[in-house]
Amino acid sequence: MRSVSLPEAAALLRGGALVAFPTETVYGLGARARDPVAVRQIFAAKGRPVDHPLIVHLADAAGLADWAQVDSRALALAAAFWPGPLTLVLKRGPGVPDEVTGGLDTVGLRVPDHPLARALIEEAGCGLAAPSANRFGRVSPTTAAHVWAELGAQMPVLDGGPCAVGVESTIIDLSRPQAALLRPGGVPVEAVEAAIGPVARGGLTRAPGTLAAHYAPRTALRLSAQPEAEAAALRAAGLSVAVLSYEDDAAYARALYADLRRLDTLGVDVLVAALPGAGGIGAAVADRLARAARGAGLD
Repeated sequence: MRSVSLPEAAALLRGGALVAFPTETVYGLGARARDPVAVRQIFAAKGRPVDHPLIVHLADAAGLADWAQVDSRALALAAAFWPGPLTLVLKRGPGVPDEVTGGLDTVGLRVPDHPLARALIEEAGCGLAAPSANRFGRVSPTTAAHVWAELGAQMPVLDGGPCAVGVESTIIDLSRPQAALLRPGGVPVEAVEAAIGPVARGGLTRAPGTLAAHYAPRTALRLSAQPEAEAAALRAAGLSVAVLSYEDDAAYARALYADLRRLDTLGVDVLVAALPGAGGIGAAVADRLARAARGAGLD
């Protein structure tokens, strides 16, 4: 397994290579965002459609205006939630490569709440374009081992241990007069609304992680308000079953991807996942589970 130090990772990035690195949400597969040739390698490594935009990770909020057109809403949210699991979609500034934006006139930006990630961005000397470090559509990685399982043992990884949040960032579209939630994530939309006012649910702007089928295990996945009862019924019908169930939604988020990966190796017929709460980070977990269930079992 190719584990690299911070100086080694930064040198690789400056040389135009890819490096996987930790954030508080999931591990990202990073390239210097101003380098179109390096960014194209991300799409090849993941098998990702080239019109699917990437998120640029910054070392701090001071760099925001270098990448996008900034308004008072963006400044308020950056002050309230950065570093943290919140991505802002804004009108792109000059010099942002089309490879990063998927050809859109917008760009997604965030400051990760992980000291290694921010130190890496500083040493690399540029914002890092970084989707999750997994094959496109599959379960996101929350440890270095997950990255190697997805992308191969020779992928250089800056190992920062397990991710603390466990699901991707909230994406808020500020490119239009009405702010819109494009993807629920680590920052509850209710907290965003407390900072800037009403936020529409859903929007027209393409954003990462919003395909109907995504985050998918290879085993069939069902969602249930009564997972143990449903599992018992499936077993009675002759199927082998594993259950995902957690005491609180924050724990659910932290464990979700790791447990989907672990349970996927058991060879059971069906995974049954308990539905999380309706608000807070439970909304992000529910979103990931719904997309995972649509794409699950297709292999």
